[in-house]
Amino acid sequence: MIRVLSGMASETRNPFSRMLGTAAAAAAAARSFFRGGRDPLIDADQAAALAGVDKRRWSAQLLKQLEWRRFEELCVAYFQARGYKASVERSGTHAGIDIHLAAQGAPQASLVVQCKAWDAYRIGIKAARALQGAMAAAGLAEGVLVTAGRFTQEAADYARQQNIKLIDGAALLAAIGALAPETALALLKFATQGDFLTPTCPSCALKMISRQSTRHGRKFWGCRNYPRCKQIFSGAAHAPA
Repeated sequence: MIRVLSGMASETRNPFSRMLGTAAAAAAAARSFFRGGRDPLIDADQAAALAGVDKRRWSAQLLKQLEWRRFEELCVAYFQARGYKASVERSGTHAGIDIHLAAQGAPQASLVVQCKAWDAYRIGIKAARALQGAMAAAGLAEGVLVTAGRFTQEAADYARQQNIKLIDGAALLAAIGALAPETALALLKFATQGDFLTPTCPSCALKMISRQSTRHGRKFWGCRNYPRCKQIFSGAAHAPA
């Protein structure tokens, strides 16, 4: 059985200045916002996709459509809203970030969080092992692994043995729904600013471009800095492996 994160610090009732200020400012260099209601970097297909997403309420569909960088930013903002102090570091064990959390008033972090935006398949033991490696490197005994999708039973069994708490998409939505209404709304607005669908290049922090292979006709995401950066994702990918 997948365990849901518990024992959180007290909720922050006015998250706007911190979540929409600190967290947004920290990620500003890596995010493309709409200007005048439309981001010039968004192509016609992505604009149509954005128009078809219901941004008025939290849903499993919306959560799964968040690109990987925005999902990580949402996780940071969520834990801040729960009263934690969050510090973000580039991960040494996977392509994303490590979020180190400390309770208010605590001198140092007590746990590390990693996020996986994948929803095409269940998150397996590989991700749980990567988090355990990050815990060991940071000298922390507790970890949290968050996904927009679901976990395999193998990952759940391993997590239970390694003091890792798992939060799947359904549990994250329930946790956001348990916050004060104004806090949940702030998180929703934060998560859906600008283009939250197009994947971000993990190397260049730029929105990627939808491309098509001339040889096989296969669609994929490519970096805007090609050929200097050859980072690609498959056409269905929302996150780096």
